[in-house]
Amino acid sequence: MFKKARVFVLFMVLIYTDGSCHTQLRIGGWAAIVFINGTKTVLKGKELDTTHNRMELLAVINAIKFVLEKDKTINQLHIVSDSQYVVGLTARQTRLSDKNFTTKKGNEIKNADLVKELLNFVNSLNIDFVKIKAHQQKTDVVNYNIDADKLSRKIVREAVNKINT
Repeated sequence: MFKKARVFVLFMVLIYTDGSCHTQLRIGGWAAIVFINGTKTVLKGKELDTTHNRMELLAVINAIKFVLEKDKTINQLHIVSDSQYVVGLTARQTRLSDKNFTTKKGNEIKNADLVKELLNFVNSLNIDFVKIKAHQQKTDVVNYNIDADKLSRKIVREAVNKINT
């Protein structure tokens, strides 16, 4: 008699990302919390003249670049994001590519440079995206997306405060 074997998938890399933007001032912040074999690294950055979606994309792209700089042999990433825009890109990839990343009016889509860059990573690596609810309340369960959210909003808040002082 044989017992059913349980298969567990162990992700070598786990990434939590978030982006934030002050829409009137166009100041943005992004954050990524990266775990490579259990070692935690926090990445963050600020951008001017930007948008919320651009910050969401930069968080993911910069995390992927960091991972590849650390170890070029890593090709499986598990990315957790609250951005439907980012997570949904893979489902829209064929349509975007077929339309050459342009709108119905023939203009280039917003953030085309970053969308293309992210989709290039998606095509060359094994990336698993997980969409989670945004702005969750803290519970007993550790949720690093909350930390990434707080960090990206803090970056924006500090940049806005510098302008206002």
